[in-house]
Amino acid sequence: MEISLEVILGVFFFIFGLLIGSFLNVVIFRHNTGKNLSGRSKCQSCGKTLGPIDLFPVFSFLIQKGVCRVCKSRISIQYPIVEFITGVLFLFIFLTYISIPKIILDFIIISLLIIITVYDFRHGIIPNTFVYTFIGISFITLFFNINTFSYTEPSLMALLSGPILALPIWLLWQLSKGRWIGLGDAKLFLGVGWFLGISAGVTAFALSFWIGALVGLSLIFFIRLMSIKKLNLGVKDITIKTEIPFAPFIILSFLIVYFFGFDLISFIAP
Repeated sequence: MEISLEVILGVFFFIFGLLIGSFLNVVIFRHNTGKNLSGRSKCQSCGKTLGPIDLFPVFSFLIQKGVCRVCKSRISIQYPIVEFITGVLFLFIFLTYISIPKIILDFIIISLLIIITVYDFRHGIIPNTFVYTFIGISFITLFFNINTFSYTEPSLMALLSGPILALPIWLLWQLSKGRWIGLGDAKLFLGVGWFLGISAGVTAFALSFWIGALVGLSLIFFIRLMSIKKLNLGVKDITIKTEIPFAPFIILSFLIVYFFGFDLISFIAP
């Protein structure tokens, strides 16, 4: 049976995404720990240096049933999740192919956003190194057409799109002294606005709050339901005051708008 070139390339980009996802895990776990990225990977429990058989994305986790071969301690589920999601997103980027430079740009943007998402989920903070890189790339795209390698003069609204989205979040951060929302979220919206533009950016802004509210209320309902049924799942109590990382919702909304072209403003006022 003849296999088409598109299928072969699709498999290649998916596997490439798995490998990049494995590297992103290293970045996430080692960032701000004083460790560099060049050192060999080791089991976080017993310190055993990992060999090639332990490092094949997703499959090593499945084959080893989620435990270290040496000490049998559990391996973080983050590893296969990040690897698989990166693989799927890289495959999706290939399927929406426009140009090779655009694919490379999307790979970089997606990698940065995955790091930001997982790091915020783990530590409740958006690392400046990665969000500033995202902001810088977004700003450059205002002046540079990646598909034609040509200079483009942005409109005033395009230049203001980032600050317009970031300003409300910055005001919430100022008014609450950081209790309601983090400054990192304002920085993230600055990049989102410049990258998407004002119309798509406002759509991502609205979606992020809607999704965040839906997830937060669903979690509260789920925990209360489990409490009523007297099921001990080892999950801490979640209330309306519980801090939930917001960056994952911002980035999920960004991906929905960016990849699927969802534009709330155009839908409301065509």
